[in-house]
Amino acid sequence: MSNILAIAGTDSSGGAGLTRDTATAQELGFRVKPVVTSVTVQTDKSFIDSHAVPPPVIKAQLEAVLQSTKPAAVKIGMLGTAETAGTVLSSLSGYCGPVILDPVLKSSSGGTLFSGRDIYRLFAITTVLTPNLDEAAILTSRAKASDEDEVKKQAEILLAQGAAAVLIKGGHADGFDCVDHVFSPEHHVRLVDPRLTQTKRGTGCTLSTAIACNLASGHNLSEACRLAKDYVHQWLQR
Repeated sequence: MSNILAIAGTDSSGGAGLTRDTATAQELGFRVKPVVTSVTVQTDKSFIDSHAVPPPVIKAQLEAVLQSTKPAAVKIGMLGTAETAGTVLSSLSGYCGPVILDPVLKSSSGGTLFSGRDIYRLFAITTVLTPNLDEAAILTSRAKASDEDEVKKQAEILLAQGAAAVLIKGGHADGFDCVDHVFSPEHHVRLVDPRLTQTKRGTGCTLSTAIACNLASGHNLSEACRLAKDYVHQWLQR
């Protein structure tokens, strides 16, 4: 098994965070090297509390992983604090593989997990940024996109801030189809699936980890995102 590095928080409900990262990666044939950034207390319906792991401990975890093996890809989820973001950035400065950044700003169960402002400096090492519509609006200081033109404008802002590519997820939109948009400086790809009525926590973690695994397997950006969306769709159907 190849390894991917997953940097994220724990979730006591088991619905998101490193639990989902690990389950997704294992189904796709990868082993997770986990680095814990925060311990959260959640149920399926409510966010109760969180405790940030001290940056020196996060740094030590990252050093241990990177010294023992070179991950085939890196997935970054919940960071929690500006200090954690800085620690992750400095620790990954020499890493040259794909980095997928899921800007986890709020939990599905209602908790605020990160202010968002200190995440921008990580864009410089980001291969794919994967915000949902609400996160893209926060990161660009604009209203939530209600049409494709606004999605494109927000993606262009995020690309200009340093991300190599952006996938803006359409799960928080309306309509019969769920449309995700993949933007790079050269391309715009629409990923369309029928919208499912089921709602489930951990979809963002699952998608970003699947993209990391697909890029690590040698797929190009569009293929990696398409396959990841298919995987999430099938998981929700199951």
